[in-house]
Amino acid sequence: MTTTKKTTERRATGDRFEGAALSFLRERGLRLVRSNFLCRHGEIDLVMRDGETLVFVEVRYRRSAAFGGAVGSITAAKRRKLISAAHLWLAWHPHDALRPCRFDVLAFEGDGIEWIPNAFEL
Repeated sequence: MTTTKKTTERRATGDRFEGAALSFLRERGLRLVRSNFLCRHGEIDLVMRDGETLVFVEVRYRRSAAFGGAVGSITAAKRRKLISAAHLWLAWHPHDALRPCRFDVLAFEGDGIEWIPNAFEL
């Protein structure tokens, strides 16, 4: 399999689980602000609102719990990138800088799903 094909398949899988995450969170009352916020520090999968709270959502998928699973794949380095990207979002959207914010994780593992609100802090 070529690198381009692997990348395309990986992106398609990511898109599928981000869509599932969006549906899951909308069913629980969150509203989408933006998907796939890309900046020089990385990407925030979903930016949503839960009432007045701005929520930065990281979506993870792993076929199994091997090697730490979906939640375990969010390393300290990944958290730093997400926090840096969130800082840029807030700088570019000053009206959001006044809102309470949190980082949620939506982890898909095998057939299961785990939502971790306020998974980590600044």
